Amino acid sequence: MNHSSDSSPLSVSTDYISASANRHSCASDSSGSLVAFGSSKFVALWSASEDQNSGIHQTLPGHDGLVTCVRFKLGEGCFLSADDKGYLRCWRLENNKWVSTGVLHAHKKAISALCVFGDCVATGSSDATITVWRHIPSTENMKDELQEVQRIDLKGRYPLDIQIATLPESDNVIMAVSATERNISIFTRSEEQFVRAASLPGHEDWIKSLAFQQGVAGPAVLTLASGSRDGTIRLWNIEKLVKEKKESSDQIADPLSDDLLDSFEAALGDIAEGEEGGRQISMKRHVMTIRNKSGSLLQYSITFDALLIGHEAGITSLTWRPSPLECTPCPMLLSTSTDSSLILWAPSSITASAGGESTSLWINQQRFGDIGGQRLGGFVGAVWTRDGADVLAWGWNGGWRRWSSQADSDSNAELWKEVSAISGHRGSVRGISWSPGGEYLISTGPDQTTRIHGSVNARSPNAPESWHEICRPQVHGYDLIDAVFLGPTRFTSIADEKVARVFEAPQSFVSLCQNLSILPDIEDKSKRPMAASVPPLGLSNKALSGVDSTEPHFPLPSASMTQRRPFEGELAVSTLWPEAEKVFGHGYELHAIAVSHSGKYVATSCRASSPEHAGIKVYDTRTWQPYGQTLQGHQLTVTRIAFSRDDRYILSVSRDRTWIIYQAEDDGYVAITADKSHTRIVWDCAWAHENDVFATASRDRTVKIWNLRDLTAKKKTPLVTIKTKEAATAVAFSPASGSRRRLLAVGMENGNILIYSSSIDMPEKWIDQIYLDKSIAHVDQIHRIDWRPQKPNLENTKDSQLATCSEDGTLRILHVRL
Repeated sequence: MNHSSDSSPLSVSTDYISASANRHSCASDSSGSLVAFGSSKFVALWSASEDQNSGIHQTLPGHDGLVTCVRFKLGEGCFLSADDKGYLRCWRLENNKWVSTGVLHAHKKAISALCVFGDCVATGSSDATITVWRHIPSTENMKDELQEVQRIDLKGRYPLDIQIATLPESDNVIMAVSATERNISIFTRSEEQFVRAASLPGHEDWIKSLAFQQGVAGPAVLTLASGSRDGTIRLWNIEKLVKEKKESSDQIADPLSDDLLDSFEAALGDIAEGEEGGRQISMKRHVMTIRNKSGSLLQYSITFDALLIGHEAGITSLTWRPSPLECTPCPMLLSTSTDSSLILWAPSSITASAGGESTSLWINQQRFGDIGGQRLGGFVGAVWTRDGADVLAWGWNGGWRRWSSQADSDSNAELWKEVSAISGHRGSVRGISWSPGGEYLISTGPDQTTRIHGSVNARSPNAPESWHEICRPQVHGYDLIDAVFLGPTRFTSIADEKVARVFEAPQSFVSLCQNLSILPDIEDKSKRPMAASVPPLGLSNKALSGVDSTEPHFPLPSASMTQRRPFEGELAVSTLWPEAEKVFGHGYELHAIAVSHSGKYVATSCRASSPEHAGIKVYDTRTWQPYGQTLQGHQLTVTRIAFSRDDRYILSVSRDRTWIIYQAEDDGYVAITADKSHTRIVWDCAWAHENDVFATASRDRTVKIWNLRDLTAKKKTPLVTIKTKEAATAVAFSPASGSRRRLLAVGMENGNILIYSSSIDMPEKWIDQIYLDKSIAHVDQIHRIDWRPQKPNLENTKDSQLATCSEDGTLRILHVRL
C-alpha cells in the first residue's frame, strides 16, 4: 500500500560537523579563506571567512589512512592530500563540489612530507625516500595523472619537510629537504633531475619545518627559514655570487667585519659558557654551481643570516605571511611551537655604530597562545588565511584557535585579537544525547572530555542555525563512555571507571546560554557556583564560587566570556561543571547508562562476563540510592538500556544476544519478558515515541521491530525484520509528524545510515526512504544516533534533526526534511 503521499521523498542536508585536526604539521593548508585540513581519514573543508560563525561545511571521504599532508596548488581550484598508508589524492572543485580526480599509491609507507610547486609534486615518506612527480591535469575527463620523475634515497633518514622555490634571477629550481638529522639538504635541478648541492649545518636537533620567501633581504635574494626541535629558527640567504674586484673590497670591508665578528663570537662564548657545548655560529658561505637553460654556469652562495631565539621548546611549523599585492609590508614569519605559543617575527632596522649603516634585526612582533602555560603538546601547526589577515593554529588536541588583525589608526601598527574558531573530539565519539528540550547536545569520547554543542545564533529567528561547541564540562582522567541529561542543567556521565558522576551547571554556563538565547529563563534561582576546577591529582571537579577559591590554573570566567562562545583555550579550563554526586554500586567499569523521561531514575550497567555482574542498577535521582532490586536476567555485558516514553518499561539488550523488558511495580522494576532471536551481539535498542513498538539492532545485520502488545505470547515474532547490508550498530525513532508518519534511522558498522518511514496506524509496514552514504554520513562504525526532541510549538513541521557520532571522530547533525 505505497501511497504516493506516504513515500514522499526525504531530503537530507548537513547542519553541523564537529571534527578535530590531525597531529601532523603539514596536515592543513589554506587558499583565500578556505582551509582544508586532515581530520582522521577525512579532508575537512572550513570556510574561515569574516563570519566567525562559519564551521566545517564538508568532509571529503576517500583516504583509508589518517590524512597527514594537505597542499593547495596555487591559482587552481585543486589540492593534493596524502595519508599514512602511502596514498596521494588529487581533488578539484567542479560545480561548487570538491571531487577526487586521481589517486596514486605513491609509497609503501606513510607519507610525511608533501610539496606542490607548479606542476612539480614532491612526496617524502617514512620509507626514507623522496619521490618527485609531474602533475598532469587532464581537462577532458577530469582525471589528474602523476608521473614519476625521480626517486631520491635519503639513506635511512626520514623526511620531515620539503620545500621548492625558484632561484633569484634565474628560472632554475632549488629544493630544501629536512630529515631526521641536524643538517638541511639543498638540491638543485639540472635536466629534470634533482642533484644534491649543499648541506647546511647549524641546528642542534632535527629540523621540523622549512619555508622559502623571495625579497625578504633584498629584491634578488631568496630567504630560507628553518625551524628546529632545538627551539631556534635560522634564516639563510641564497643569492647570486658576484665576483668583485679583490683589492678595493679588501681594504674597506675586511677589518670592519673581522673586528665585528670577533667581538660577536667572544660575546656568544661568554653567554654560552654555563650551558653545555655553547652555540657555534658558522658564517661559512656555501657555494653551488648551476647550469641554466642556455648552458652557461651560474654560481649561488648560501649564507647564514639570522638566529631567531624566543620559543622555549621545539618549533613545529613555520610559514611566511602572504603579502597583499597593493602594499608590500615588511616580511613576517609565523612560528608555532610545543611551548603553546605562536610568534610573529619581523625585521626592524637598526643603525649600526660603525659607518652609520643600517642592519636589520629580527624581533618578536607579537606572541599568541598561552605564555608559560605548558599545555600538553602545544601547537602542531598554523596557516594564514584571508591573504594574511588572520592566523589560524591547531593544537595537540586538534582544536583550532584564530587571531584576526585590525589596523590601529593611531599608531599605524596592527592590533591582533582572538576570535572564535572550531573544535571537535580528538579520536572517536562514543556517546551523544540531547537535553530534554532539545536545546543542546552532549557528546563524550575516549579523548577524556565531555562537550556540549549548541546553536549560537538562536537570537535572530531568521538566521540559519550555527552550531558550535559551547562548553566542555568534564575533562577527565578516564576515557568517557556516555553521558545523559537529567534536566537542562544537570547531567550524569560514565567513564572507564566503576562510578557514575553527576554534574550541575555553574552560573557562567547558565548566563552564557541565556545571553546566546539557547536556554529560556530557568525557574530555579538557586545559588550556583561560578565555575569549577580540577585539583592537580584529582578526578572530581570542585566548585569555584568567589575570588578566594580560585586556582591558578583555572581562572574564573570573565564577564566577556558569557557574551560570546568560548575559545578553545577557555573551553579547556574555564567551562568545567562542578561535580555534585558520585554513584557507586558496580563491580566493573561502567558500559551503559539511561535516564527516565521524567528525570526521576537513572539506570546503569557495567562490563560483565558472568550473570552476577550483568545486572542493571536503577537509582532514584533525588537521593541517589538504589531503587528496587538489581535487574537480573542477562548473562553478559548489557550494551544499551532504554526507558519507554511513559517510563513504565525498561528495555535492555546485551552481548548475550537477548533483549529483556522490565515493568515498573510499586518498589522497582521486574522482568516480564525476554527473547533471543538475534544470532549475534545486539548493539542498540529504541522505543517509539508513541510507546507502541520498539526496535533492536544487531551485528547479525538485522533490525527487528516488535509490538509491545504481543509480548504476552509464548512465541514472540517481530512485526518486521529489516535486513541491512552491514551490521546495524545504532537505531532511533523520530517523533511522529503532523501527518502521523514517523521515521526510523539505522546506523551501520561502515558508517552509512538508512532512514525508513511508517505510518503510526501501520507499524508493520516500513518503507525504505533514503540511504545516506559516506559523502554525507560517516566512514566508520556509528556509535549512536539520536533525533532532536521537537519543541512543542514545532510539532507540525516536516523538519527534524538527527545527531550521529562515529568511530571516525566526527559528530554530525543532519537536517531531514519530509
